[in-house]
Amino acid sequence: MRVFSGGIATETNTFAPMPTGLASFRDRGYFPAGKHPDHFNFFAGPLWAARLRGKDRGWDLREGMIAAAQPSGTTTRAAYEELRAELLADLRNAMPVDMVVLALHGAMVADGYDDCEGDLLMRVREIVGPDVVVGAELDPHNHLTSTMVENADVLVCYKEYPHTDVLERALELVDLCAAKAEGRIKPVAAVVDCQMAVTIHTSRQPARAFVDRLQAMEGKDGVLSVSITHGFPWGDVPDMGTKVLVYTDGDAAQARSLARQVADELIVMRDQLQPPNPGIDAALDQALAFEGGPVVISDGADNAGGGAASDATFFLQRMVERGVTSAAIGPFWDPIAARIAGEAGEGARLHLRIGGKVSPLSGAPLDLECTVKRVVHEHMQTGLANTPTAMGESALVEHDGIEILLCSLRNQAMGTDLFTGIGCDLAAKKIIVVKSSQHFHASYSQVARHVIYAAAPGAVTLDLTTLPYRKIKRPKWPIDA
Repeated sequence: MRVFSGGIATETNTFAPMPTGLASFRDRGYFPAGKHPDHFNFFAGPLWAARLRGKDRGWDLREGMIAAAQPSGTTTRAAYEELRAELLADLRNAMPVDMVVLALHGAMVADGYDDCEGDLLMRVREIVGPDVVVGAELDPHNHLTSTMVENADVLVCYKEYPHTDVLERALELVDLCAAKAEGRIKPVAAVVDCQMAVTIHTSRQPARAFVDRLQAMEGKDGVLSVSITHGFPWGDVPDMGTKVLVYTDGDAAQARSLARQVADELIVMRDQLQPPNPGIDAALDQALAFEGGPVVISDGADNAGGGAASDATFFLQRMVERGVTSAAIGPFWDPIAARIAGEAGEGARLHLRIGGKVSPLSGAPLDLECTVKRVVHEHMQTGLANTPTAMGESALVEHDGIEILLCSLRNQAMGTDLFTGIGCDLAAKKIIVVKSSQHFHASYSQVARHVIYAAAPGAVTLDLTTLPYRKIKRPKWPIDA
């Protein structure tokens, strides 16, 4: 069997200030056809899964371009159209094929394209025709559209948030597509719109038991796959929102019934899925009052993984003003400050202007007298699915008991080695503020005595009622009562 795999992936925050261009893809991960490295990458799950399965089954695997960009603002038309043209040319060069498995995100928005994944899948279908099996792996924070579902035989979302199951879901996708290509199954899809937008933290109840139960359904009684689209509320497109996608083996009525049942269960538990979100001062009060430590505070509003600049100073400013000590915070995407600290060298004491550079959503820059504790010119952290994530030239600086991590490549906090790998002793801290919404949890929960999800200003604000939506379908909870 001849199999083609490739992909284009980014998560677009249409409210974020920075556009996503070709440089953004090249910075995070761009591999032309046949140039993907010999190790697993978070944004290339289906390609790696096809390698694993194809090796045992003698598949003729044709590897197309893979490109992924750090979440940011709307993708430029030129970037999307150039990458799309390259991937589709790779597919044409691989023809004829029996199966196509793509690594996508599901919430990519470009200038002129509200549904990049639907557009891409439609063009893939036009090339391969109706009989070739087409599948894609999606991030659950996607905008599931009818164009995506109609042009794919199988779509599979990661189930875990944080996304620790990328390879497992990619293998599931490849196995289902192969079974379809071999005539062993006939997937039929059903989608139900929950008319809400809610992220589902699978690290805690009731989401943990809910997702476990969904997984237990799969592979039994004709149920092939159950995926939950959380939605990505910071993308202003018509199909934004939480949805349920079910595939059954040839039974459309069963798929519709199960999708409706799962959606109704989600709607009932929606209030329980939302963790408390205290403001900055309330979060600091809670952390300081907690006996022992460390207490980890999520500054999700400045999460680079949601499109924020990761240079917001709102939390740091209040920590400084309140005299908070025994604390760490980061990562701050501030290549200028990181470079200055690096040039000064370890042990140097100097005045640094930190953060507040990209837009009003970054707050005001802070002028602080700092000691350079450690400099790492090519700093790395462990990212999702244990994949290495580059932070670039980085520095750990300290101001009056607060250690601040500065980096030159924009990424959110995921692995604790973001701090420990640059000399910060997390176990000795009372408070650790991470610029991340949830992907920090898998690693930081191993050191944290308590976790707080705070509400702060920023491009990934938790107060969705403040966002100037123009395109989404209304009403939608919690934006509308």
